[in-house]
Formats: sequence, C-alpha cells, structure tokens
Amino acid sequence: MEKNPFELLDSIQYPQDLRKLSEEQLPQVCEELRRLIINEVSVNPGHFASSLGVVELTVALHYVFDTPEDRIVWDVGHQAYGHKILTGRKEVFHTNRKLGGIRPFPSPKESEYDTFTCGHASNAISAALGMAVAAKKTGCDNRHVVAVIGDGAMSGGLAFEGLNNASSSPNDLLIILNDNDMSIDRAVGGMEQYLLNLDTNETYNKIRFKAAQWLHSKGYLNEERKKGILRLNNAIKSVLSRQQNIFEGMNIRYFGPFEGHDVKENVRMLKQIKKMKGPKLLHLHTRKGKGYKPAEESATVWHAPGKFDPETGERIVQDSSQEPPRFQDVFGETLVELARANDKVVGVTPAMPSGCSMNVLMKAMPERAFDVGIAEGHAVTFSGGMAKDGLIPFCNIYSSFAQRAYDNVIHDVALLNLPVVLCLDRAGLVGEDGPTHHGAFDIPSLRTVPNLTIASPMDEHELRHLMYTAQLPEKGSFVIRYPRGRGVLLDWKCEMKEIEIGKGRKLKDGEDIAVLSLGPIGNDVAQAIQEIGGAKSVAHYDLRFVKPLDAGILEEVGKKFKRVIVVEDGARDGGVGSAVMEWLNDHNYTTQVVRMGLPDNFVEHGTVDELRRIVGLDIESIKQRILA
Repeated sequence: MEKNPFELLDSIQYPQDLRKLSEEQLPQVCEELRRLIINEVSVNPGHFASSLGVVELTVALHYVFDTPEDRIVWDVGHQAYGHKILTGRKEVFHTNRKLGGIRPFPSPKESEYDTFTCGHASNAISAALGMAVAAKKTGCDNRHVVAVIGDGAMSGGLAFEGLNNASSSPNDLLIILNDNDMSIDRAVGGMEQYLLNLDTNETYNKIRFKAAQWLHSKGYLNEERKKGILRLNNAIKSVLSRQQNIFEGMNIRYFGPFEGHDVKENVRMLKQIKKMKGPKLLHLHTRKGKGYKPAEESATVWHAPGKFDPETGERIVQDSSQEPPRFQDVFGETLVELARANDKVVGVTPAMPSGCSMNVLMKAMPERAFDVGIAEGHAVTFSGGMAKDGLIPFCNIYSSFAQRAYDNVIHDVALLNLPVVLCLDRAGLVGEDGPTHHGAFDIPSLRTVPNLTIASPMDEHELRHLMYTAQLPEKGSFVIRYPRGRGVLLDWKCEMKEIEIGKGRKLKDGEDIAVLSLGPIGNDVAQAIQEIGGAKSVAHYDLRFVKPLDAGILEEVGKKFKRVIVVEDGARDGGVGSAVMEWLNDHNYTTQVVRMGLPDNFVEHGTVDELRRIVGLDIESIKQRILA
C-alpha cells in the first residue's frame, strides 16, 4: 500500500489539531507542508519562495501560541501560505487567488486567524502593538501578540515608527524578524547590512534569561530596576561584542540571530520568550525558497514563478516573442535611451527593480539607478531632493504602493513643482493580487494637487512620447500611469517626440455619441466601437491627460454631443469622468455624461478579464453602454 505523503497534515484542520502532536513529529509536518505548497503553487501560480522560507516558523508559532485567541500579525502576505493551510483552508487552498476562491493575502474578512490587513509592507509592528495595548486595556491580559516582519519590510519607515512606540508604551509584544536578506529582489540599505552583521551569542542569551528569572523570583526585578539593569546590560554587551544593538538601544529585548529552519528549536525559543514581559524581538535567519533547490538558488525569479514542473523545477513559460511587450519593459528600455541622451536622467525604485524593469537601467548604468528599499515616501522625497539640485529622477512606484507617499508627492515635489517624473506602474486592475494591489485611487487622489501634470498612454508609442516629454526642460512635476501587462504594438520602438501638455487626440469622428477614454483601456473602447459598426455613429477621443484636460476637445464635445461616455481604468468617483463633468458644468454645457470606471467598493481578486466583466469595463459592457 502506497504511503500517504500527507499523513500528518491530513490530520490537521486547525492549529488545535497541530498541538496534539509531539514535538518530535513537527519536522515531518514541516516537510509535508512544504511539499503541499510546492505541489499546489506549481499548477496555481502565486507567491512561492517567501512561504517556503517560513514553514518552520509558521508551524512553531501555531504550536506554541493559542491562536486565534493569541494574535499573529503577518507583515507582507507573501509569507502566509503555510499559515492559511494550517488554519482551516487546506481543502480550498487550490482556489488561492482565483475568482471566488481564498484571498491572495491574509484578511480578517476570510478567517479569524488572519488578524489584520496584509498586502503592503511594514505595517505589522504598528498593528500588533495596537493589539497588544488593546489587550491590556480590555482585560485580555493573557493574550499574546506576535508581529512577523520580513521580506525586507524592516526597511520601511512605518516599521521604525512602530519600533519607536513599542519601546515606550507598556506592552508585551513579540516581534519576529524573519531575516532572509530579500524583499522581492535582494534587500538593500543600511538596515539590511546591519542585520547581516548583527551577532549575539546564544549562550549569553540563555544565561541572561536564567539570571532574570532568578532576580524576579527574589523580588529584585521590579519595573524600574528592570529598565536600569537592561540599560547596564546593553552597555556591557556592546563593549564585549564591539557592536551596538539598535533594538536593545530602544529597550526592546533582543534574541538572536538564530537559525530559523529548526522547528524544534523555534518551539523551544518561543516557549521561553512567551513568558517574558515587555517588548521583545526574536531575530531568525531563514532562506527564501527553503527546501526547493531552484527557488533557493534564484529567489527573485521564484518569488512568483508562475506554473512549473515540481519535479524538475522547469518553469512553464509561454513564448511571448510574437506578443506585444509589457508596459514595464517599454519603460525600462526607454529610460535607458533617455539616460544615454540626457545625463541628468536618473532612476529610483522602492525595492521593485525587476518588477518595474528599473533593473535595465541598473545593468546599463548602475551609477544612475537607485533602489532605496521598501520606502515609497523616501523614494519620492529623495527624488525631490535630486530634482531640486539639477537631476531629473524617474521615480517608478506601483500605483497601489504610491498611496503611501501621498504627502511626499504634495509636500516634497508638487509644492516646488520639481521635475520629478512619477511613473505609476500597475495602475488600474491588477488581477489576482486583489484589493490591496489594484491601482484604483491614483487619479482621484492626485488630480486635485496643484502643479501636477497627469497623463496615461494608450499604447507603447504614447508611453515613450510621454516619457520623452516629461524629461524636457520646464515640464515640472509629471505623473505617468500605465497598467500591468502587455500593450498592443509588436513594433513598439519609435522615434520619440514631444507631446503638447494637455493635448489629447481625436481617434474617430462620429455624430451620435462621443466616447472619451484615458490610457490603454482606449484600445478596448476602439474595439467596442468597431464591433458596433453602423448601429451608431460614435466619436472617440483619447484624452491622454487628465490634468490639464484638453479644453479644445471638451469644447468640441460640449457643443456637438448631448451624450458622452467617459471610460477609465480607475475609481469612477473623483476620476476622469468626474473631471470632465466638472469642466463641462463650469463652462455651462448641459451634456449628459455617463462615467464608466471602478465602483465605490474594493474589487476582489481574479483575472483582469474576469474582474472587468464583473465591474462592467470589458468590451461587451462598453458596447452595451454605447448602444443604450
């Protein structure tokens, strides 16, 4: 009889089942859990290497802590597949990231074991600290709260703000630093280098823990004495080890770094630390992709590898040589061309060089490209500083992540109208990553900011023209938004030319109705109009710019048409359609405007085509709206 490859895992539906096992059985649980993740993600693509790297930690956490009463707050949901499988979702894990299936990242809307919103990086310490304080205030004194932060998220400014507050607020928070020296690409910056070099003797930690227990039992270790002893201890240790410990300098007790792939040792440490009062940090070294050799050897590629053969490690990649390029690749190649022609052009990315194709410039001109780590606000202000003194930074941030830099855009770029080119990749619906990653809100949030020029290219040629225009003198602060995925042109390379700011273009004349579109969704509008044929005479305008709007086009539309449709791949409320309505109203036109965009709710996950059908932005929906 063939042995069941998931003998122990099949007996685990929830963490209470895991806790019935002996510690000696936990390595086998880890092996089975890792095998299940490999098998499932090979046919249903998702975030792969990060979850493999925390298998032992995940098992240990749910073994030691009484979840969901105890809170585990995950930072960056890339790590949480094992957590999902152990918390009641094993049987439906094959639906992960699929329309109607389980969500791509932890969400309290899905499970009580998912304690907080998880999609963007660096928020776990702040959220977990809030929960730890709430536990004390609401009489849940026995509740333990753990923040798991990793994948480069410690470089984010919010993580430092959380640490700073944790050091001064009464709490028993445990922070686990899952240190794999990676975000999506290799982690960068001073904090990552510091963590790489940080070393504390494990025997020393054991001695200190036993001494603390003895002092406490004798009544010598009250709160005030503990703080003084801790400061003295930190000073002595710094002298002996010849290194400063930033965490203990903030009165956060530090343990580590330890090997994170020994599940029994993880359990032992967590049981010890669980009993301690005050804020603590456990530093674990893990390996992204652990247990799957191809992922260990190339963690960036295997962050989200798509489909692959689990036996051979061969990725199943479709031949794209006869397809149009991805917008991000056009950006990367065009940026190199502009940098070669203009020595003031530089590139900035917050930890997404391969995702946004900034790596093309990094390879061609490494001294002209800057990866600042997971720090979107800093990326914008850093770009502003360079622009203030003569450079022209192309700062590339995913639209969803740029929300974190809103104040920086206003205060540190737009206020002085500095020549920063903010390139918002992944604008609009992004698909399977779901509501934390859809680029829905950039237009409503940015179009009211003075000095910003906001544009979106309909195709690859337009992207190149806009990038060329943005780096010309006197263009000021410039925003270019474009989607995830491929464009429409096989012959995408063209001679770049300047586009007049605020100047759109008429793509087709018509008599019955006018359709105005912004960005690549204009290609779907053109297809819908073509399929309608002679049923209606439809004019089509590509606005190109939402700020400033093309007054000439709007005057023509206002005078000629009683009915106008505005189509955009972004939030409908406050978006391009709203801007058009405001302009027409302000100029006394009574044109009826129908706005087609994303609804006033968070759109869940699924393929882009599926989601467009659901929200009414697919070609058929556009056709029906025109005909209606």
